[in-house]
Amino acid sequence: MQFQRRSGRFARVGAVFAAATLAAIPLAVPAQAQQGKVLRVALTTGIDHLNPFTAALSASTQIGRFTFEFLTIPNAEKAEASPALAESWTPSADKLTWTFKIRSGVKWSDGKPVTAKDAAFTFNRMLTDENARTANGNYVANFETVTAPDDTTLVIKTKAVQVNMNLLDVPIVPEHIWAPIKDLKDPSTDTLAVSGVSDGPFQLTEYKPNEYVKFKANKGYWRGAPKIDELQLLVFKDTEAAVNALKQGEVDVINRLNPNQFEALKGQQGITTNAAPGRRYDELSINFGVTDNANNPIGDGNPVLKDINVRKAITQAVDTQAIVDKVLKGLGQVGGGVVPAIYADYHWDPSDSEKVKFDLAAANTTLEQAGYRKGPDGVRTAPGGAKLELRLTGHANRSYDQGVAQYVTGWLKDIGITVKQDLVSDDELSDRTQAGKYDLAIGGYGTNPDPDYALSLHTCGARPAPDGKGGSTDTFFCDAAYDELYKKQLTETDDTKRAEYVKQAQARLYSQFPTIVLDYQNALEAYRSDKFAGFTTQPQPKGAILEQTGYWGVYGATPAGTTNTADSGSGNTVLWIVIGAVVVVVLVGGGIALGRRGKTSEDRE
Repeated sequence: MQFQRRSGRFARVGAVFAAATLAAIPLAVPAQAQQGKVLRVALTTGIDHLNPFTAALSASTQIGRFTFEFLTIPNAEKAEASPALAESWTPSADKLTWTFKIRSGVKWSDGKPVTAKDAAFTFNRMLTDENARTANGNYVANFETVTAPDDTTLVIKTKAVQVNMNLLDVPIVPEHIWAPIKDLKDPSTDTLAVSGVSDGPFQLTEYKPNEYVKFKANKGYWRGAPKIDELQLLVFKDTEAAVNALKQGEVDVINRLNPNQFEALKGQQGITTNAAPGRRYDELSINFGVTDNANNPIGDGNPVLKDINVRKAITQAVDTQAIVDKVLKGLGQVGGGVVPAIYADYHWDPSDSEKVKFDLAAANTTLEQAGYRKGPDGVRTAPGGAKLELRLTGHANRSYDQGVAQYVTGWLKDIGITVKQDLVSDDELSDRTQAGKYDLAIGGYGTNPDPDYALSLHTCGARPAPDGKGGSTDTFFCDAAYDELYKKQLTETDDTKRAEYVKQAQARLYSQFPTIVLDYQNALEAYRSDKFAGFTTQPQPKGAILEQTGYWGVYGATPAGTTNTADSGSGNTVLWIVIGAVVVVVLVGGGIALGRRGKTSEDRE
């Protein structure tokens, strides 16, 4: 399984396992399923940190969602703000001061009470420590002060109006554990003694890098204990190994299936499949001469990519419809802006006059007119004599990246650009893209219901500092016109006007060609329906289970043979084992996590 939150761009992968429903039909349930209280999830991406301040990969940020509570959380029904650690929140008349009423009676796993002072500490640490802003820095960039007048009151004052204050995607940590830690990159922060002290629906019990993460249900959780006793994330080298484990009943859920695997699992006894339109965008990033936040050049990108004409020609030569049809086998949508189509209010598609259409002849003309001539070998040279030879990197363990790489290589050859493919491990790809050591890179990001996160990944301020600290950038893009539109959408309280600014920002990004949004692919999933009767979805009734901006999926997991009374905290909808066709499920969710750049940013994959 691959989690996608803040989705992580080059190393995060969205992860979901969803149920489909036509009719709830009683089924004979094996004895072992009736007794089973363990949910085993196949994980096919890495975990960089347990530390919620520095966790960048999607699976890592999702672990934080399972174990820590947030001030508010998108509800299960519509992914709208709902109470969590904060029972209520009230803005001042000028909307510059927000007062949160913190829930009483919540305890950390070591028995100490959770108070408003823990929340104030979390945000103030982010304001004063660059490393603390690695994962979620965009949420506090506009904060002026954060105080806790008493144990149940949190007051946040902002420098300007900030419209996403009721959905701050920041896990609250215990002050008594984290205050003594001076260096948030200290390896000790990735231990259970530190990151394992939590207050969410699950508590960490065991972590073995590259093998597994185990959790137990928090029996004292304020919403009520989960129905399962244990949650396990089990690491597999690739999806094929995970598919075999699912067939053998060694895991209960898998996602990020390729189309062939998905089709092969359909109709197999005890297994339910689901194709769920996603909240993630896939992209082909172009190293246009990237810089840090002091405008110092980073990495070793080919200088020809600084020419917008070359980037435009590459865009003209990439057939996004063919990628959806042939690589995704139709299980996705053609890309446009960085806000996926499932968020219809903020999604942007280029108009006929704005759209750069697939046209190899036009791409060749663009390069000819810019002075790039083809040699006898068919390869173009720059005006200075350098050949147009580019490196293309991506995830070695993803069939999607392999397919895209083959098509892109062929298309660019047709316009006189030689491509050398170099697909690598998730960690290596993350390191390369963070350092700007690429020409073209296949990646992607998981996004949130609120568009601020997706837009923030392309602001000047999201770039890393000269010493490599901080930064949650996707593209290294820095453009004054884009930044101005980003600021306007963040402070605009009229929904219609805000949506227009969001779309204008996406149009500006598109026009400069720092990246090509290829598609919004479906999450292809399968789960053992002989072991689990249903899961709480987001949004309801036809939503995702794991790729959420929340914990509803695992929290509401219902073992087969168990009476379904799981309280989602905002609704009780759970999908049951079904007979018949699969209903398409709409994903809405993180990093979650919504992916970031941390090592790179989300996949965010």
